[in-house]
Amino acid sequence: MPSLTPARQPNIMVIISDDHGYADRSILGVQDDVSTPALDRLARQGASYGNAYVTAPICSPSRAGLAAGSYQQRWGARWFTDSEICPPEVPTMAELLRAEGYATGYFGKVHYGTEHHGDRGTPPRHGYDESFYGLAGESMGRLNYLRHSQDAVQEYGDAAFPMAVQPLWNGEEPQELEGFLTDTIGERTRAFVADHADKPFLATVAFNAVHDFCWQLPAEELEKRGLPAYEDWNPGASEYIDWYDGAISPHLENGRAYYLAQLELMDQQIGLILDQLDELGLAEDTMVIYLTDNGGSTCNYGVNAPLRGTKYTLWEGGVRVPFLLRWPGHVPEGVTRSGLTSSMDILPTALAAAGADPAVYAHCDGMDLLAAADDSTQCHETLHWDCGWQWSVRRGDWKLRWVEPGSPVADAIRDVEHADPGSGYFLCNLAADPGETSNLYDAEATVAAELTALHEQWVAGLSAG
Repeated sequence: MPSLTPARQPNIMVIISDDHGYADRSILGVQDDVSTPALDRLARQGASYGNAYVTAPICSPSRAGLAAGSYQQRWGARWFTDSEICPPEVPTMAELLRAEGYATGYFGKVHYGTEHHGDRGTPPRHGYDESFYGLAGESMGRLNYLRHSQDAVQEYGDAAFPMAVQPLWNGEEPQELEGFLTDTIGERTRAFVADHADKPFLATVAFNAVHDFCWQLPAEELEKRGLPAYEDWNPGASEYIDWYDGAISPHLENGRAYYLAQLELMDQQIGLILDQLDELGLAEDTMVIYLTDNGGSTCNYGVNAPLRGTKYTLWEGGVRVPFLLRWPGHVPEGVTRSGLTSSMDILPTALAAAGADPAVYAHCDGMDLLAAADDSTQCHETLHWDCGWQWSVRRGDWKLRWVEPGSPVADAIRDVEHADPGSGYFLCNLAADPGETSNLYDAEATVAAELTALHEQWVAGLSAG
């Protein structure tokens, strides 16, 4: 049935973390070292989507697909090397909601591709009225947690680019920050909410946490947790690739503790945002969605159990993500949805809730998550992934993966990130084998052929569309 338009257009808040491990929420009871009370609060007060996916196992194309509510492969965004935000003729969620009368704000990490100041990929150029952000595409996909200034650039020298200490941006103007970025993202978000409490708003909150390098913590946090300081790369002391190998799993001492600290501090900021919505009487009028941009990064000590694999790969651990949606009075409390769900669904769900004409988002590949009372009728039958050198398709419980044998990209991921994407075809039934342990490609040749044909039809449809 069609979505009901509420009397008041709801606020939309989309919170995106970075590389959050699938198992790393305390409500799940999988990892006893995790504490995420704010995320647990969202789960208890809303819906958890157990089969939710992003459109790529890495950040740039995944974020591009989320922003447009469509497969980013439609404009050629598959991997780091070719990813960009959607072209001007494809509207973003911010552009569409602004046309519905929403105030729009973006706070945090930007990484659709190689955007620079003034490009469409920067928030002021794709629909955001207010913004505070860092361009991670200018710094190896990350933002420093503590330093963002011209002084830091001079101090770091050749290490400034990989250590990501460049000044941030406030709208179209550069802004320096010497302080903890996670806290500032939360503070700027809350200021935006307070300023726009009297009209509907879209707030996109894109934390850099829990991306490496998680040892970049405030000194008081290191002391409180009994953690030693760890030095950023010094070009005079080692080659970057050698230093990097010692800065990730399994070689970084205290790596899991640094990661958990960043996760807890991000969760605290999410909790403060939720508290503010309560204090301002906005909780019932605000749809809050939480997800991460790709599967957890095991090289950064995230845990994806019981899923196999990690960021960079099309195993479940690379693309299935935590996904929470809270909207009191519209979403039942504490429910778990099992239907196939995608980050592409956020845009049509938000636009439908805002009462927009369905024609304005009919081009999207996503679906309105709230169009049915349960997930028995309103979910994807099939989802697709394509990185160029690897692709995958899931239909119901069946999933087929393919990785180009001998791929240089796959070899580099094995060597540098200690992650194995696999090779060749791999077919499994996720209901029977959620850990993707047994390859049924030869035993289930008919299913494999059907899924291969689905992938080929989807690829053909991309170019036709």
